[in-house]
Amino acid sequence: MKNQRPLLFFVSMLLIVGLACSFGANNTPPTQPVQPTQPPPEQPTAVPPTEVLPTEPPAPTEPPAPRAQQFFTEEFDDPLSNDWSILTVTGSDSADPDKVTVEAQNGKLVWNFDSEYVYYYLLYEPFTYEDVQVEARSDNRGRNNNNVSLICRYDPDVGWYEFNIANNGLYDIYYAEVDSNGDIGYNRITNGGSNAIKQGKEVNEYLISCKGDQLSLTINGDEVTTVTEKNYGLREGQVGVSVSSFNVLPILIEMDWIKISEP
Repeated sequence: MKNQRPLLFFVSMLLIVGLACSFGANNTPPTQPVQPTQPPPEQPTAVPPTEVLPTEPPAPTEPPAPRAQQFFTEEFDDPLSNDWSILTVTGSDSADPDKVTVEAQNGKLVWNFDSEYVYYYLLYEPFTYEDVQVEARSDNRGRNNNNVSLICRYDPDVGWYEFNIANNGLYDIYYAEVDSNGDIGYNRITNGGSNAIKQGKEVNEYLISCKGDQLSLTINGDEVTTVTEKNYGLREGQVGVSVSSFNVLPILIEMDWIKISEP
């Protein structure tokens, strides 16, 4: 029997080489895909439409109330504002303040009295004054027995200075004193008469000045009197205007303007 080992060895070597080639062929790394040099264009993102809600119209607003002024001229083109307060004093038991009307009409402040012995005051509340001037232009359209008065340094708990001008040609300056019961007493500081006062159905312009302890009254441009007042010594307070009826009716006064200014 011939020796077969060389043949077996040769066959074995062929099998080993064949398996090695086969293994090497199956383990070749796969080819990587080529990456693009530019990124692909981005697709636009769809944005949902925005819902437009109906808007409500703004609520109407009232114009702001005008601010009170310290120095001004009131010409009564509008109704009298709430800056003015009312004080009524009566001179008899039969006096009836409800029979007095005071209102702005056609650019004038009309005072209409259907009661005797009513002293009707309008006082300007927003400010108090130390030194001040008050002026008014007054047209007498009724009987001749009445007073037009200008007020300075009004204090409801103490009193005030009051300058009275009558259509009969007389004037007075008073300290109106408020007592502990709230009653008012009138203390005369000075009085007199003046030819500067136009009597009857006439138009007069009155001006008072309260400066320090000096109280001055000017009528139709003429300085009628100046007094030094140290007995009562009022230093500050509100200002105002007044019309008074006595024992004759009707009383009808029309004021074209009231002016508050620095002396």
